[in-house]
Formats: sequence, C-alpha cells, structure tokens
Amino acid sequence: MLIEKKIRNYAILVDRFLNNYFNKHLKSQLAQIMKYSTLKSGKKIRSAIIFALGNIYKVEKKKLIYLSAAVECMHSYSLVHDDLPCMDNDLIRRGKPATHVKFGEANAILAGNSLLTLAFQIITDKGLDISETQKSILVNKLAKCSGSEGIAGGQYLDLKYENTKVKMSNIIEMEIKKTGKLFNFCCLSVGVLKKKKNQDLKLLEQLGDDIGLLFQIADDRLDIQGKASKTGKAIKKDKKKGKSNIVVNLGIEKSNQYALLLENKILKKIKKIGGNNKDLINLVKFIINRNF
Repeated sequence: MLIEKKIRNYAILVDRFLNNYFNKHLKSQLAQIMKYSTLKSGKKIRSAIIFALGNIYKVEKKKLIYLSAAVECMHSYSLVHDDLPCMDNDLIRRGKPATHVKFGEANAILAGNSLLTLAFQIITDKGLDISETQKSILVNKLAKCSGSEGIAGGQYLDLKYENTKVKMSNIIEMEIKKTGKLFNFCCLSVGVLKKKKNQDLKLLEQLGDDIGLLFQIADDRLDIQGKASKTGKAIKKDKKKGKSNIVVNLGIEKSNQYALLLENKILKKIKKIGGNNKDLINLVKFIINRNF
C-alpha cells in the first residue's frame, strides 16, 4: 500500500534527523535512553500528518522535518511517562521493553523530561529557518498541547476515570486532550509555517483534534481486537484496568459507527483545505483501518 510506504519513508527521515541531532547536541549519558525511547520505533503517524499537510501547502521539507522531530520527542516523552508503574504500568512498548523496564524508573522519568524539553530546543534551533514570531507561536502552542490542557491533562483524566462511570462528553474531552491535542499541533504548526490566517488555523486545529480522536478510537479498538505481535504492546488491558474510553463504553459495533461519522467529518474538513490532499485523505483512512 502506497501510503504505508510513505509513512515508513517519513519515519526514516525523522529518525535520521533525530539521531544526528542527538549525536551533535547531546553529550549527556541520558542520550542513550532518549534514543532508545524515540528512534527506530513507532509508526510516526504524527510526522506523516505534518508531511501530508506540508505537501498541500508546499512547505519546505527541511522545516517539516524539524517540526516532526519536535513532535516525536514530545510523543515519546508522553509514552515513557504513561508506561511508568505509577501510571499505566505497561511493560512493553513498541515491541520492546518499556523504558522504565530497560533502564529503571528514575532514568525513565529523567529521559522523558529531557525529551519534553528537547522538543522546544528543536523548535527554537537556528536550523529551523523561520521568524522568531513563528517560533514563539509554535512554542506557545506546543506547550498548551502538551501540558494540563493537553497530553498531561488527558492522562490525568484517564487515570481519574478508571473504574468510574463517565459521561461520553467527558470521555471525548479526555481522549482529545490525551491524543488529539498533539495532532492538533501537527496540523496547526504547518499552517503557522505557511502564515495562514486565523480562520484557517482554527480549521487546522479542529482537524487535528478530530484526527487524534479517530486515532485513539482505533488504538482502543486494537486493544480489544488486535494482536500484541503487531501492535508492539500488551493488549486486552483497558477493560482489566477499568479504563473509560469510547470503545469500552459503546462497544465495538457502536464505536465503529461513531468512528465512521467522525471520519466523514474529517474528510469534509480536508476538502475545505483543498490542494493536493490525497495523501492526507489516505492517512485518515489508514488510521481508521489499521491493524497495528
């Protein structure tokens, strides 16, 4: 499938950039743990979203690589921390021992913290040739998408809602924060590079929220129906832990219907953006139909 090949190629580009960046800028022994948590692992779907939108807006590839590298550092930080015994206590991540299993809890926390801050270092790096105003906007938006209004806030709600009856509206809020907000940044950031108007940026943010929610539904479905050999992590764990999510609450059939409605909503937004949007459309279809 062509889109899967493109996803892999984007992942290779980002891994190569990050490996070079680690080697050039990081002298700390923590770098080996950060590399373990980030390189040559994961699908890097978020990077693929950035490249697909970048192709629509005809943004220079080098700039897209910087954005993608920052996003992958932020995403890897969140996974390292989510896997900790005090959080979700997952032992396997991306087909190998979780970072805390491999290197110990304290080192995993420190490496996760370092990946979080590295994301901002990459965005503000002089190699990313954009204006200081654009960099300031990107830093502000990434901070919001990763903090209490985004990833961290979503993980807080995810833990809070365990073994609790939760309204669908609250579950959707939790999943958008937990997953959608980083996709929000992926879409918005490309618009910032292109200096799009506020109304266009708002559409991109909404698109990112929706794509992130769709991704999380597919991920939660894989926990029930997927195979650990393909997903690279333990399965059938959400129900055991009493997790509240759309798939657990609605069941497979109704959550599939919800996902199809959401997919149509996303495709309408993509058509509003216009341009050569074939890759982005195929990415959305890949997300909802993936089996790993």
